[in-house]
Amino acid sequence: MSVIIRQKYLDRIISRLNRGMMIILVGQRRVGKSYMLRQIDDWLKHNIDNARVLYINKELQAFRHIETSDQLYDYVIANLPRGTDNYLLIDEVQDIDGYENALRSLHAEGHCQIVATGSNAYIFSTELSSRLSGRYIEIPIHSLSYIEFLSFHRLEDSDKSLKDYLRVGGMPGLSHFDIDDESQVRDYLQGVYNTIMMRDVISRESIRNVPFIENLSTYLADNIGKLISVRNISATMKSQGEQISETATSAYMKYLCGALILSPVARFDIHGKKLFEQLYKYYFADHGLRNLLCGFNLRGSIEKIIENVIWNHLCCQGFKVAVGILRAGEVDFVATRGEVTIYIQATYLLASEETIKREFGNLADIKDNYPKYVVSMDPVTGDLPQYPGIRHISLREFLVTDLL
Repeated sequence: MSVIIRQKYLDRIISRLNRGMMIILVGQRRVGKSYMLRQIDDWLKHNIDNARVLYINKELQAFRHIETSDQLYDYVIANLPRGTDNYLLIDEVQDIDGYENALRSLHAEGHCQIVATGSNAYIFSTELSSRLSGRYIEIPIHSLSYIEFLSFHRLEDSDKSLKDYLRVGGMPGLSHFDIDDESQVRDYLQGVYNTIMMRDVISRESIRNVPFIENLSTYLADNIGKLISVRNISATMKSQGEQISETATSAYMKYLCGALILSPVARFDIHGKKLFEQLYKYYFADHGLRNLLCGFNLRGSIEKIIENVIWNHLCCQGFKVAVGILRAGEVDFVATRGEVTIYIQATYLLASEETIKREFGNLADIKDNYPKYVVSMDPVTGDLPQYPGIRHISLREFLVTDLL
């Protein structure tokens, strides 16, 4: 089976090797972290003379005996002799109890370059930040971008390819299936979703009210791009006969985000230049999983899917993304990376003067010179003379554009 190189990730990881820092790859299960470790393993063996690489994959039976920090430490010491150019690659390291203690010791001893993957945001944000602070670099791995999707599925850029991407999403494993066969797509994505929910949410967090967290996932999937209030969710669930407290609702949302299936996006006051810490919008790490929960209904959900896809495209390019708040409106995305800022409005079609005024008008209210885009599915694009400095671009073109 051939392995398709995700070159941007590989280059970023390689450029950070042997600089005195651990490298932690984080992302939802099945987005390709294991394949990235294999590519790093292969690169090391072909490019570093005398490199000794120890690859521990906690999803394999051969490594089930490594359950604790002490067992991990002893195994590494036994298999990576001191005084050699050592590299330790660990897949799903969060499955080892107290793993951070072994990593901290191995790092402090200068025993090996550590590259590890994990699928739980809150385990990493607590253990790593408190015990390994200043010792690691975190690199997020995302589901496939549109360009990667074309490569994985051996497709040309076309309207049909874009429609396929919008429909099935960017899980790399789908490249082994016929994406025109909805039953195959559904079965694969259902398996991925069940694994995430069972291993990273229900089992890890000892969830008792399984029906509620399933309903909550579907609710959030159906409300992509909307500001989410825990109070409103609880009220909605109660109206459907589900008695659940706001505290429990908030905790369950945190568990879903912890499993990296969902990401909260904060609001940013464009004029005041500050983040609001209440009320978030939520986007799925893979919009194919979002579509699974909503029945693959593109016609009724196209604007939500477009937003999710644009969000993922920005994240894949390393931007930090927020929702822009103006005094009299909202900008879908404010994306920042270093000194670069980009403003983006997303819509399905600019089908009326009212829509044009809304989408372009909000951007026109921002009085700075950073790039501004209106992204839509319209086949004909181009700047409008009444809104100078705002670029109207098709979704297809946007998704193949390097924004930096």
